[in-house]
Amino acid sequence: MGITHVVRGSEYLSSTPKYNLLYRAFGWEIPEYVHLPLIMGRDADGNVSKLSKRHGSVSFENLVAEGYLPEAIVNYIALLGWSPKSDREIFSLQELAEAFQTSGLNKSSAVFDYDKLRWVNAEHIKALPVETFAELSLPFSGVAGSWLENKWTRLAGLLQPRTEKLTEIPEKIGFLLALPEFSNDLFVNKKSKCDAAVAKELLARLIPEFSALPEMTADAVGSIISADAEARQVKLGQPMWAVRIALSGSPVTPGGPGEIMELLGKEESLRRLNLALARL
Repeated sequence: MGITHVVRGSEYLSSTPKYNLLYRAFGWEIPEYVHLPLIMGRDADGNVSKLSKRHGSVSFENLVAEGYLPEAIVNYIALLGWSPKSDREIFSLQELAEAFQTSGLNKSSAVFDYDKLRWVNAEHIKALPVETFAELSLPFSGVAGSWLENKWTRLAGLLQPRTEKLTEIPEKIGFLLALPEFSNDLFVNKKSKCDAAVAKELLARLIPEFSALPEMTADAVGSIISADAEARQVKLGQPMWAVRIALSGSPVTPGGPGEIMELLGKEESLRRLNLALARL
């Protein structure tokens, strides 16, 4: 058949002499063999076994559907059984093609680490031009047909450095489409020295200043919050925390209060802040 090289898993190493005997018997030229280390998965009990569906997605297509970039998947899988002659871990496909040498192949099996894949994917996402990230992430976002679709490029720029998998995006931005129910206990943050009483005082003082803004921009909101913290000689985190919780009902958001208010617009931002003040 004209086959010159055979690349396969190391479990076939022990049968290679039998194949070679057949090649010789038929007078065929023996191909070059490359035996690759097996990819293993970690079981619930901590033991490792050959990677299978019980360990998670094992097909390229399923990993892409889960929000991993194709180039990140290739990058990670290459590192499972091969080591470059450096500590470098992030490669483009072209860079892998140039750096790969069979001499760098490992003999021992490799464990598929989904946490490491997430990290590699996040690094590839960060390296994308924001326009490319916006285009790739939009189908995963769930904003099609909503008011957020027109602001997607701006929002994508906030999400990009905070995204490990594209399928995480709907959960990260759900509060923008609908303010979730949340407890006033969420205003408590010991590090920022914030609690419900502090938040109530802050919102009562800041809402009139936000209302007076001719346009709700991130810079204008940030200036008001910074000035308040400076005047009271407290860390910026305190008013930032109170306003963030009131706007989003979430301790973690893509962007700070200024970016959130810019996206929501003046009317919706003030509605949410006043709603939180009334609750407090």
